[in-house]
Amino acid sequence: MPKRSAGILLYKHENGALRVLLVHPGGPFWSNRDLGAWSIPKGEYDPDEEPEAAARREFLEETGIAMNGALELLGELRQKSGKLVTAYAGESHVDITDIRSNMFEMEWPPHSGKTQAFPEVDRAGWFSVPEAREKINASQRPFIDRLETLHVDRLETLHGKKLSPE
Repeated sequence: MPKRSAGILLYKHENGALRVLLVHPGGPFWSNRDLGAWSIPKGEYDPDEEPEAAARREFLEETGIAMNGALELLGELRQKSGKLVTAYAGESHVDITDIRSNMFEMEWPPHSGKTQAFPEVDRAGWFSVPEAREKINASQRPFIDRLETLHVDRLETLHGKKLSPE
């Protein structure tokens, strides 16, 4: 059975543009990586936990921010590793300047016998859709596409006319 993960793609409207929240993984393997390294805040969950509850828990663990508002299902996708990821979208204008992430421990440097602690997430950022497409892990990019489609569909309904996604 493949591992399962759930997360939240937070978004906001700023100056008429859609912006999304992504997080950068902490630890020495990711410290010098940028493009393709960012992710939605997400994490694994057990079969007895509901994906939405797991997404909310993981968002809190990775950012220190509780997501209590309404969430919309963006669906599921399979990453290259085989892991199934379920994502939800939520609108918020949270301040990310003081994010706090859980820590994890690993042997570092390798084969040193020393254990060091690192944050699961070392930073977060609000990005425009084009920026986010470059920053996010490619296997999660469809979640941004799905969010953008939802956003455009809602605007078309509000304004009664066909709009382009950007």
